[in-house]
Amino acid sequence: MKIDRIEAWVCRFPLPGTFYPSWIPGLGEDHNTCVIYRLTTDDGIVGAAGGIAVLEEARASLPLLQIYLTRKEVTAVEDLLKTLRSAHQIIGLRAFQVEIALWDIIGKAAGLPVYQLLGGARNTLDAYASTGSLKEPSAHIDVVQQLREEGFRAVKLRVRHPTPAADVAVVEAVRAAVGDDFTIMVDANQGWRVHGLAPYPEWDYKRALRFAQACDDLGVYWLEEPLYQHDYDGYAMLRGSTGVRIAGGEMLCELHPFREMIQRGALDVVQPDATLSGGILTSRKVAILAEAFGVEYAPHTWTNGIGLAANLHCMGAAPNSSWCEYPYEPGSWVPEGRDAMLAEPFRVAADGTIEVPKGPGLGVEVDWEAVERHGVRLD
Repeated sequence: MKIDRIEAWVCRFPLPGTFYPSWIPGLGEDHNTCVIYRLTTDDGIVGAAGGIAVLEEARASLPLLQIYLTRKEVTAVEDLLKTLRSAHQIIGLRAFQVEIALWDIIGKAAGLPVYQLLGGARNTLDAYASTGSLKEPSAHIDVVQQLREEGFRAVKLRVRHPTPAADVAVVEAVRAAVGDDFTIMVDANQGWRVHGLAPYPEWDYKRALRFAQACDDLGVYWLEEPLYQHDYDGYAMLRGSTGVRIAGGEMLCELHPFREMIQRGALDVVQPDATLSGGILTSRKVAILAEAFGVEYAPHTWTNGIGLAANLHCMGAAPNSSWCEYPYEPGSWVPEGRDAMLAEPFRVAADGTIEVPKGPGLGVEVDWEAVERHGVRLD
């Protein structure tokens, strides 16, 4: 079973409102911009993958992927990952999302969902609503109350305000509004920093420590990415100095940085993203390493519906999987826009859980007509 054809589209799916991501200060988005890949085997099985689209990167990468992946055995995942790793190391191309399509094909050929191929630990996960923008405390309260009415039992807040007091005020206000029986996570978005559009306060260890202590006092479940992603020693010191769980790793690439984080005792919760960190196989390896060290596994999922599906399967295979990130900013980043390339968007049940897809492969149906309608086909 060999790869016969690789196709790609850069898509812009409209959002119902402008979304202002906290990790890219000053930039408003009115579309979900992503690259969608379709791999077809010599016997006609189709696999899908999707990842972030950055300007013309996907256009430049497609000929390279076609040269190196066409006519290769689909099941040779380790070998194909070496090719994708070379692309990242030599030319900076983070093309790991393409590996997801291999698993989609393998699962379809086997008649099994990917999570069962990888271990099949569970098929239902606890979901948390991962909001994505900075807000004043009152606005956060309005959103969290809406989310609670929709069935969510947990939320992730974004903080990165100019002053530490403003960050703490957000968490204090939400905790006071929801009480102690609602789970709160907080993301500082300090792991990787985007400069140039608007001020972006960069936390040092002392600011991170003060905020972590406040989170501990307020019963926060985890504090995510309070320091630069490769500050392994800083993370280890911070984890040893506070009671709140420390989470991170969404943009760490390949296996070795995760090894450093976990072996040094730097994280309570590790968060690889299959679309960014090295594919489904690498994420599975990270989950196993984390399990051996008693570390929770809760992948980052903020890309699109196909990326969410891939990470759901990774979590479904891991006995140490924790809360599942459900990217959701009411009014802008909503399931219909996030998952517009799918025939049906992912939904969270009334009890706050989400199902791992049970169909073969990724278990999702890609709406290729929508991809064509909202995308530019790459040559």
